[in-house]
Amino acid sequence: MNPIVRSGAAARAGALLVLLGPLVSWVAEFITAAAWQDPPYSPLYNWVSHLGLTGPPQTAFGQVAHSPLGAVMDTGWVVYGALLIVGTCLLFDPRKGARPITIMILAVLAGVGVSLVGIFQGSNANVDNGLIAFHTFGAQGVMLAGNLMAIAVGTSGTRIGLTRRRSIASTALGTAGLIAFPLFMTDVFTGWMWNIGLFERAVIYPIMIGHALLGSSVAATQRHRATHPTTPLAARANS
Repeated sequence: MNPIVRSGAAARAGALLVLLGPLVSWVAEFITAAAWQDPPYSPLYNWVSHLGLTGPPQTAFGQVAHSPLGAVMDTGWVVYGALLIVGTCLLFDPRKGARPITIMILAVLAGVGVSLVGIFQGSNANVDNGLIAFHTFGAQGVMLAGNLMAIAVGTSGTRIGLTRRRSIASTALGTAGLIAFPLFMTDVFTGWMWNIGLFERAVIYPIMIGHALLGSSVAATQRHRATHPTTPLAARANS
């Protein structure tokens, strides 16, 4: 099958950027969560987006939020979004048809979404001034587009350079994230407030793992091709 990714330096750079995106976000999340000590941050309960709240402690969306290094998390999300968009555009070749174009569109939507989460915080102040709409649009946008992208990548795995196992894994991750999305939204709107951090991460982490799988897989494939170039047909015939 014809590949839908570029080759050479562009593909290697794109794969590296796609891989770095979730890694940067995870490092920022770890650092920010470690600094949240009053009360201690609980990943199974507290919202992920609350890590990005700057300013004084507040009760936002029913949870006490105090993130001393909120700017670190916000920066991590914006960087993640930018790396995803640039990396995907470098990696995929839109001249190869509808599949790469679809993946690129989903990547742009997801990248813009996660960047909006970092730029517009889910704070009480933004609820009052109406800017919370951008935060909400960004969060729901990345949740939907990101998981759909994982499925699109998985179903196109052979044309991207993913192994069969990684193709199945990407499809399964995106499917799991889409299944978790309505559970998370139900939890939000019904006011269960039970392990809401767990529900939120069940939607978000499949996206991030999918990006890490995509970036690492293509990087490995491109590295293998660079170190083991295909022998030209004429040379093989002469030998």
